[in-house]
Amino acid sequence: MASATGPRTARGLSRVVFSGIQPTGVPHLGNYAGALRQWVNLQRDEPSTTKLFYSIVDLHAITIPQPPDQLRRWRREALASLLAIGIDPERCVLFHQSSVPAHSELMWILSCTASVGYLSRMTQWKSKLNLSASSTLEDKGVGGQLKLGLFSYPVLQAADILIHRATHVPVGHDQQQHLEFARECATNFNHAYGKHLVHPQTLIPPVHRVMSLTDPASKMSKSHKAERSRILITDSPKEIKSKISSALTDSIPGISYDSTTRPGISNLLDILSIFDSQSRSSSELAKEYSDLSPRQLKEMVSDAIISGLDGIRDRYFELLGSDNSYIDKVEADGARKARESAAETMSIVREAMGMGTPFVE
Repeated sequence: MASATGPRTARGLSRVVFSGIQPTGVPHLGNYAGALRQWVNLQRDEPSTTKLFYSIVDLHAITIPQPPDQLRRWRREALASLLAIGIDPERCVLFHQSSVPAHSELMWILSCTASVGYLSRMTQWKSKLNLSASSTLEDKGVGGQLKLGLFSYPVLQAADILIHRATHVPVGHDQQQHLEFARECATNFNHAYGKHLVHPQTLIPPVHRVMSLTDPASKMSKSHKAERSRILITDSPKEIKSKISSALTDSIPGISYDSTTRPGISNLLDILSIFDSQSRSSSELAKEYSDLSPRQLKEMVSDAIISGLDGIRDRYFELLGSDNSYIDKVEADGARKARESAAETMSIVREAMGMGTPFVE
């Protein structure tokens, strides 16, 4: 039996980063700019001693019913997408969440000390059900719509983080509430059984919000009915040019940055900033190109996206080729490493609770 302190002490010497993405189709430009590009950068910028865990969180995806064939395809497409943008399985642990049963086991343990009151104040289940932020469990009809899995989503998210003893989690502003809840779960467990779970800290990545091309007041989304509202990382140069050329702008002369009065132009400037080789802000780019017409700006943005995403499309389709077994090897190796990592934590957790180490054949 592993000691209760051995794995924790060994793992405690390292900085550990965890992040996850749901398999809901090929990522779009907003996903790439907001999270995925940061995953690639962490591989480069973090010291080699830092452990990186990147998960395709397919258990989270089923809080909304998914056709089996679609989920099966999306899981594979998500893995291919991550490899195509530059995620290196030699530098990180890349795995499907459902391949590591300990995520679900720790979720159940954490749920036994999690507060229903705290969960009821979370925003995720309300937004998924198109309810107002002020909605409560007592409201008429809410209980009939709300499924337990969706309501307890944050507990599984906490388990995802705590099972790998993550010290840091990169999150956007809309996810900070979930990280606070993960810390709450760690506090509750540690208060009951001793200081065994790690309190994760927040990594705030650079903010790169990408809005819809057809409705620049809303975030770019995979669920929007209009395909022209988003650019997928696998779009061809022709598709990118077509979508950008039809992006909603305005008739005001020149270029300026004001997300309130000129949301379409401002969104194009934000996208241009993502790929700018000089790392200029959107406002700086607006001043630099103030004399351009919207058509000229769109041409610049198209060229910048095509250059910035160069090679991703070809690599993606190569990985999904029927004769390419590399993606299967990555999946198997990542699952094995993630299970080993999770087993260390569960050994500590089970021993602390008096359950002992699980039998393994």
